[in-house]
Amino acid sequence: MKDTISASDAPRLTSLSHGGGCGCKIAPGILSELLAGMPATQPYAALMVGNETSDDAAVYRLNNQQALIATTDFFMPIVDDPYEFGRIAAANALSDIYAMGGSPIMALALAGMPINVLPKADIAGILQGGASICAEAGIPVAGGHSIDSVEAIYGLAAMGLAHPDHIKRNADAQAGDVLILSKALGVGVLSAALKKEILSDEGYRAMISSTTQLNRPGARLSSLSGVHAMTDVTGFGLLGHTLEIARASGLAAHLNPASLPWLPGVRQLAAQGVITGASGRNWASYGASIHLAPSVDDTLQALLCDPQTSGGLLVACAPEAAAEVLSIFHDEGFEYAAVVGELREGEAGVNVG
Repeated sequence: MKDTISASDAPRLTSLSHGGGCGCKIAPGILSELLAGMPATQPYAALMVGNETSDDAAVYRLNNQQALIATTDFFMPIVDDPYEFGRIAAANALSDIYAMGGSPIMALALAGMPINVLPKADIAGILQGGASICAEAGIPVAGGHSIDSVEAIYGLAAMGLAHPDHIKRNADAQAGDVLILSKALGVGVLSAALKKEILSDEGYRAMISSTTQLNRPGARLSSLSGVHAMTDVTGFGLLGHTLEIARASGLAAHLNPASLPWLPGVRQLAAQGVITGASGRNWASYGASIHLAPSVDDTLQALLCDPQTSGGLLVACAPEAAAEVLSIFHDEGFEYAAVVGELREGEAGVNVG
């Protein structure tokens, strides 16, 4: 059937979504309530990782040499360009495979599209963008599922493989580990500025570059004995995902604000009040477990809770392994990778400053 929606009549993708990217995740506090009645997964002997420790993906042991990693991730538009939206969503979904220490092998596309609102060329562009990132990762989009939806939604169900001994869980961090973050922060703020039509060209380029960069170093890092735990920083912000490692490992995390990397213009925009609603929801969900130094003002607090779409890897490793971890990140083009904190004995939580 001929497309009846012209390009000039097509709405901005971000205008169709009440929340964009990982900022539309259900707040962690509400999610915990929703999952409280879920049955325990321990009776399944081959299930290495389930939902007990808030890890990034499920892991199922196939044999002594292979473990299957399975995950799914999808969200509403964070940018208006259909192709870039597809790329960002696909990179974000594959990140969970890398964060567990694996390499992706296949993906299925998940698409909910307002068929009577968006031009078919735009919808096709989203799918093509996702497929391009999968091709970059060296995997096929082998199928998928689509529905007619009120809001545009796109993502992947992804599968990967890793050696069972190389799986990196949130629960395996050790006291004395340093925390290394691979990407700069502030994607949520930049996306909010884009929606308000006040984002600079430099800020837009930085956001696209960061959110489409595949977290492939995770697969290399998984074989290092000094790397104990990994996760990716996404919708719950740096504080939320650091807290997941701290709680699962029974340790106190300490973050150094002066060491945190920021995308261009983020701190200035936040100081002007460009903050996502998800940042406040995140703080309301886990703020009781966060201890802020007096020097941490409201703006920095909001930035630490800023939802990151396709954010970086957060790695807990032995201090003597830090140089090699940073070298791997830098070799693969992660210019912002830096040591941002450490883990110590103490009450599970996050201390800032």
